[in-house]
Amino acid sequence: MSVPEGNPRPDNEIERVLVVVAHPDDIDFGGAGTVALWTKAGIEVQYCIVTDGQAGGFEPDRDRAEIPAVRRAEQTAAAQHVGVRDLHFLGYTDGAVEPTLELVRDISRVIRKVRPQRLLTQSPERVWSRLQVSHPDHLAAAEATVRAFYPAAGNPYAYPDVAEEAWDVDELWMMDHPEINHYVDITDTFDQKLAALMSHTSQHRDPEGLRTGIRAHFAQVATGAGMPPNHYAEDFTVIRLR
Repeated sequence: MSVPEGNPRPDNEIERVLVVVAHPDDIDFGGAGTVALWTKAGIEVQYCIVTDGQAGGFEPDRDRAEIPAVRRAEQTAAAQHVGVRDLHFLGYTDGAVEPTLELVRDISRVIRKVRPQRLLTQSPERVWSRLQVSHPDHLAAAEATVRAFYPAAGNPYAYPDVAEEAWDVDELWMMDHPEINHYVDITDTFDQKLAALMSHTSQHRDPEGLRTGIRAHFAQVATGAGMPPNHYAEDFTVIRLR
């Protein structure tokens, strides 16, 4: 089944956005340029990071017990580059995420606390042509987020142990979904996106190669969207409940 045409509300109708992703750095790869545009427009954006990225990195001599603190600090620094100050770390284990009732409850709690009109997450469906964006944790965190988006967060009878009042989110945005229906021109905020991404220093074996690859990829996205040369774009799948 094809997704409907992307038709998000104008940004000037949005006050708050919540981003939910599996690992530190996921939002910076997929959507930080768009986040920077939102914060520049005066929209409050908060992050919810499901795991602490304990399985990431390329430093064999580092004490692995240090990794959660390192990755939280890197994500906090990265967020500041795109105007995000409030982060919620759920503390799940990297590589072991499943769309459990507990995870749906925890994401629903953050949604009810933040009360966003727009929710940005990853895709619960694999992209076989770019399998690296479909890490099992991405799929599981996204599936739990979609379940929280509808119906859990907005159902006052779901999770009665959660004190926050039920909240309906208007829009769901997904990164790296196989059926793209919306593009955002991030040319003006691409440098902020790159700065955010490079903040995750523990994750980059070849920083210069990464910069080159990121520039090429998001320029290609812009070309595919019909934008002029020397532009950059991020792509999404947008679903509206109403």
